[in-house]
Parts: sequence; structure tokens; C-alpha cells
Amino acid sequence: MDVRLTTEQQQLRDAAADLADDLGPRSVAALEDESRIARLDKQLAATGFRSLRSDGASGVEVAIVAEEFGRGLVDAAFLGPVLADELARHVGTDASDATVAVGAQAFDARGAARALALTDNVVTAAALGDAVPSADLTRARAALGPAETVGELDAGAAQRWRALALVITTADLVGVQRGTLDLAVEYAKIREQYGHTIGSYQAVAHLLAEALTLTEGSVSILRHAAWAVDELPPAEAVRAAQVAKVYCARAARTVCETSIQVHGGIGNTWECLAHVYLRRALTSTELWPAELEEIDLGLS
Repeated sequence: MDVRLTTEQQQLRDAAADLADDLGPRSVAALEDESRIARLDKQLAATGFRSLRSDGASGVEVAIVAEEFGRGLVDAAFLGPVLADELARHVGTDASDATVAVGAQAFDARGAARALALTDNVVTAAALGDAVPSADLTRARAALGPAETVGELDAGAAQRWRALALVITTADLVGVQRGTLDLAVEYAKIREQYGHTIGSYQAVAHLLAEALTLTEGSVSILRHAAWAVDELPPAEAVRAAQVAKVYCARAARTVCETSIQVHGGIGNTWECLAHVYLRRALTSTELWPAELEEIDLGLS
């Protein structure tokens, strides 16, 4: 595989990054800014990012957008609609108002009217009910009404969908790592103790260097898993995605906790964005979780 991004993929990354930087929440208070949220939803709907797979995008391209949205804590529905669109594409149903269901709840529920789910190889749809509280402050959940069957996938397509689900949540984890690390680095550059910025002290610098190493490793393993979604046999694509999910979930938690530690006392306050990154990382870890026992590559 060639890990370099094509010109078109770089442009896609830049477009996703611009949206995240312009309309993502830059503070905890901004999570309640209805005007910003309305502009974000409108802009995201205009980009067509939610129907990337229907438009012929690869797993790599979906992961590129998911990573930038994780970095910018984009609090608009993306992951759920993308996965719903992929299911709808296979069974010939409409996904314009749909998100995806995880267990007994709809995920990324804001703006959706129904949720699609894949159980074994069967695709079901259910109307959304009341909102459900979530630790993730950037993505909404909702209860589900009665489900009805809308189609069925062949075994290979079902496995590729599972690989995509693992990859897109892994990409979000990688983006979260990048975002919270940037937050910590910027804080270390301006916070002073004993007349020096805290980033000048080895104890802090080493923590940040270790976090950067974990993040760079996560980027590499994500790129392979995203490529594998379309290029490897379904079972191998799932295994590559599982390996990436296990590694990146562990790395994301460590990097998020490092960010909180570098922030010191303020890192444990509501106003610091570091806890929002950690909450998002923990949620993405729990979505289609991967366990070491599922992987036969001798990881430890």
C-alpha cells in the first residue's frame, strides 16, 4: 500500500480541517452556542461528507474526514449518518434522515428521524425516541422505537461494514489524540512556573514527547486499516481494523490523560476542553469495541 495521500485526498483533508477549525467548539461554553451549532449543521449538510461512501469514497477518505472531525471536536452528526448511508446503499433504502443504532440506542442522533442497525447480516430500521443522556458532550444519543427489517447483506458486505465501523471510530480516536495533544502543547508554551514556561521542564516535555509518539503510531496503524477496508478480503479487513482499534483506543486514553495532567489543576475543571476530548475518546472506544482475544496476531 502507498500511505501517501493523493492530491484529492489532501484537498478533502483540508476541507474537513477548515470546517472543524471554523465551526468546531473552541471552548466548553461553545457547546451550548445554538447559533454556531446551526451554522455547523448547515455547512456539514452542504459538504456531502455524510454520503461519502455512496459517492464512491474509499475507507481512507472517510477516515480522513473522521480524523479531522475528532481533532476539532466537531459536534454534528457524521459517524452515524456515514454508517447508515453505507447500510442503505446495500439494501436500497433512503438514508437521508437516518443515523446508526448501537445496541438499544441511536448514536449521532441530532437531526435524525430513524436509525439503521446491522444484526448478523440483517438490516433493521427504527424510529428515534427520546434523547438519552451521554458522557460524550459532542454527540447525541436517543432511544429506539420498534424495529422492522429493511434488507439483508451478504456475509462479505457485512464484514466490510463492520471493518468500516471500526475504522471510522478509530479515526475519531486518532483525531482526538491530535486535538488534545495540541491543546496540551499550547498550554505548556504559555503556562509559567518559577519564571519559566512549563514546557521547558523535562518532566513535562517528556510526557508530551511520549504522547506524540503514541499519536504518530496511531496514525500509521489507522492508515493501514482504512486502506484495508476496500483492498483486503473482508475477514482480513476486519482483523486490520480490530488491531487498529485496540492500539488506538489504548493510546487515545493515555494521550487524553496526559493532556489533563499537563494542564495541572485547571485540567480537572469543567471549563478546560481536555475532559471533552477524554469523554469523546471513551465513547468512541465503546462503539464496536475490539478485544485482544479477537485478534490472532500475538499482540500483548
